[in-house]
Amino acid sequence: MKKLVTYLLLTNFLMSPITIKAENIKVPQVAAKAAIVMDQNSGRILYEKNINEKLPMASTTKIMTLLLALEYGNLNDIVTVSKRAASVGGSSIWLSAGEKISLSNLLYGLMLNSGNDAATAIAEHIGGSVENFARMMNIKAKEIGAYNTNFVTPSGLDIGIKDHYTTAYDLALITRYAFNNYSKFAEIVSTKEKTIPWSGRDYGRYLRNKNKMLWQYEGGDGVKTGFTNKAGRCLVSSATRDGHRLISVVLNSGPMWDDSQNILDYSFAKYKPLNIIKKGQIVKTIIVQNGKSKYLPLLYNDDFTLPVSDDEVLNIKVNIDIPRIKKAPVGIGEKIGRASIVLNGSVMGSIDIVSGKTIDEKDYKYNLETIIKNWLNLFQYENS
Repeated sequence: MKKLVTYLLLTNFLMSPITIKAENIKVPQVAAKAAIVMDQNSGRILYEKNINEKLPMASTTKIMTLLLALEYGNLNDIVTVSKRAASVGGSSIWLSAGEKISLSNLLYGLMLNSGNDAATAIAEHIGGSVENFARMMNIKAKEIGAYNTNFVTPSGLDIGIKDHYTTAYDLALITRYAFNNYSKFAEIVSTKEKTIPWSGRDYGRYLRNKNKMLWQYEGGDGVKTGFTNKAGRCLVSSATRDGHRLISVVLNSGPMWDDSQNILDYSFAKYKPLNIIKKGQIVKTIIVQNGKSKYLPLLYNDDFTLPVSDDEVLNIKVNIDIPRIKKAPVGIGEKIGRASIVLNGSVMGSIDIVSGKTIDEKDYKYNLETIIKNWLNLFQYENS
């Protein structure tokens, strides 16, 4: 088994675009109180500073608001704006009480202009009230694994608010979940400019994304800015290069643009995506007991790519957990085992191992046909 695994890793390495570099890449120093870079595909942490420290996060809160709206809402829903929503202070898209606007347009107002009024209108529409929506936010956070996060508002406004906080790690985790599950999330957070209808007026609302990373950073495609006096400057960014997306978070960072660019530059330079497992690749062939075929090919059910540094490549192991024998019947695509990808002793992820074909169980009819066939073959042989 070890020979098989080593062969696969070295083969993939030779086929990968990684180029060994001699120079050392320095770890950047950032002003942010907490910061992280996370690989979207694998969830691997590539840069970290105080990633589990609980901090206020200002309008980066709206990432969860958008996520829940996509999960529970209908983009074509028409939302009636309440007095409470229309009167919320801070960043706004200038909603008025009684105004009717589609949920889709509210989501663009939420993320491009950071509309606090839009956040409240969305929360009331999805949750029935701001308070119940906050409960939904916290339930979802725990489902995702963001255990050190607590939401009180859908907007991130924290004047007079206690216990509204997250961590750099949790915020990256929430963002990764949103990217992995909703293409509309990626579409909205990467939109630079948009004009949406303005009820009762001959012109629309012009929205311009406050996230400068969309303009000034190579591959920049999201996500959300934030600022309050309590939280300081906060930024969740994403950038994609050659199909490889990284998510960065900086909390309480005066130079948030510089901090974000520096940690993303470092991560893109130091870690290159290595395709360790390819979907459909044969893992091994095992024996089938009482099957119409004796051998069953096992395949990886998905791809697995991991960003690694030059000196980590030979430290990757693939641990395979499969049975030696499988009893028939077996259906094609049936889960047979699991492969775990391990780097420096830590599990980076896992992939299902599945059956490569269907093998039916031997029955009375099959056994009779086999006996007759063997007799006929023997008869032909003796008379030849």
